[in-house]
Amino acid sequence: MNGIYNSLQPVDFLIVIVYLVILFGLGYYISFVKKRKQDENLFLAQHTLGWSSIGLNMWGTNVGPSMLIASASIGYSTGIVAGNFAWYAFVFIGLLALFFAPRYLGAKVSTLPEYMGLHFGPKTRNILAWYTLITILISWLSLGLFAGGILVQQLLNIPMWQSVLAMILLATFFAASGGLKAIALTNMFQMILLIAVSLLLVWLGIQKIGGISQLFEKTPGHYWNLLLPAKDQSYPWPAIILGYPVMGIWFWCTEQSMVQSVLGAKSLEQGQLGANFIGWLKILDVPLFILPGILCFILYPHMKNPDEAYLVMVTQLFPAGMKGLIIVVLIAALVSNIGSSLNSVSTVFTMDIFIKKYQPAASNKDIIRIGRWVTVASAALSVIIALAINSIKGLNLFDVFQSILGFLAPPMSVVFLFGILWRRTTARAVNIVLTYGTGFSVLVGVLYLWVFPAKQNAWWPHFLLLSFYIFLILSIVLFIVSKAGSKDAQTFEGQPALDFVYKKPGGKVIFSWVALSLVMLALYLYFNGH
Repeated sequence: MNGIYNSLQPVDFLIVIVYLVILFGLGYYISFVKKRKQDENLFLAQHTLGWSSIGLNMWGTNVGPSMLIASASIGYSTGIVAGNFAWYAFVFIGLLALFFAPRYLGAKVSTLPEYMGLHFGPKTRNILAWYTLITILISWLSLGLFAGGILVQQLLNIPMWQSVLAMILLATFFAASGGLKAIALTNMFQMILLIAVSLLLVWLGIQKIGGISQLFEKTPGHYWNLLLPAKDQSYPWPAIILGYPVMGIWFWCTEQSMVQSVLGAKSLEQGQLGANFIGWLKILDVPLFILPGILCFILYPHMKNPDEAYLVMVTQLFPAGMKGLIIVVLIAALVSNIGSSLNSVSTVFTMDIFIKKYQPAASNKDIIRIGRWVTVASAALSVIIALAINSIKGLNLFDVFQSILGFLAPPMSVVFLFGILWRRTTARAVNIVLTYGTGFSVLVGVLYLWVFPAKQNAWWPHFLLLSFYIFLILSIVLFIVSKAGSKDAQTFEGQPALDFVYKKPGGKVIFSWVALSLVMLALYLYFNGH
């Protein structure tokens, strides 16, 4: 870690400070000086997105600085096996396009809690609002803060608690000053720069090791296998085949931030083609984000902490000045994610819980006051959760991310899969799974990660298999409760939304998904048996 800090020059730190000051000034101008047009519409994208915009928006949401750092870490440790989280995803993106999207768009909803509320009533919608609040707090805010803390820790060589506090204070400062608006405006530039940096890292790394042929000769053969033996300790193939689908259904078919772009499609066909487009873009994840970690393994094989792989490559291969620019863009993107997550927690609580459930007649002043208190409380809670995540032992950054998400996914995957595809699913069964099922799933996660850490207790199955087992248990519970309910228990106000006529996909949609499936099959055949 000292090596990263020592490799930075004064000009790098100067660029970091200047960049952040410029963002602050631009954000202050946008928020407090420039007047917004009275008729400015914040939702102009509603039902206007074409397939290319949908695919790029979904990919941009999925690709972030946390992913860059985590993917390089797992690439350094295990090779391309983590590519399954990008390439295997096409199956579940296909489910979104061909099975979920027609129902979402047919119901003409803006959010997924709204869709489930139409089906199962206001109580289900209220429970989903709390579930959404918890998932944003953990999966987006706390994990983003944890990744930001690791970045600052590696750069400044300071304790983790100081790094986390620095990130949350920076995000809060930018939010208060309007700086997040400046970051939002520059997000496209920042993502293009980060992708270009990853591409350049790969090119420079390949040149330094002596060419592509050396890439394969200087790495273990199993580094190029997507499916590893059943006894493998990192990612055995049964865990990938059985466990990832639980996460895949949740993330690609029910997570609002990912599905939002499809909900804004011009038409169903554009939404289906847009989902197909991100399937193609996800192919790039392995060469752009995992390969830098493999190259780092070849160049610096004796690193003690694989989580440093991405920054080691940046600081060792780029000149002074360029290092600072890349690092500050990483920091700005992380601050944007943290700030956006704080805003999302505040919005969900005030609009979907506080107003709807407790004070429907609340004044705008009350809403702002509650929103501020929720922001402060969620910031404090996220610091505690991020430090708790940092105490997890025996897992690298990528594994920490995936294990936590794996324990959040089962309830939503069960509820949406059964709720949409099985007409006899009852509201009571859905609500039981969302409440007690979520509590059970989180409890297992706490036991696995903290109370009886898997690293010290070999009797635990792989966390992806655990996610699959929880999914099976909750599916059985939902099925039994639904079958035991009265025959008219599933009759509710939104019932007509279930009665849409399924429209067969057009020729373009079918061709695009067949082509993608063939390419993915070829990739899986090629990257196995090494």
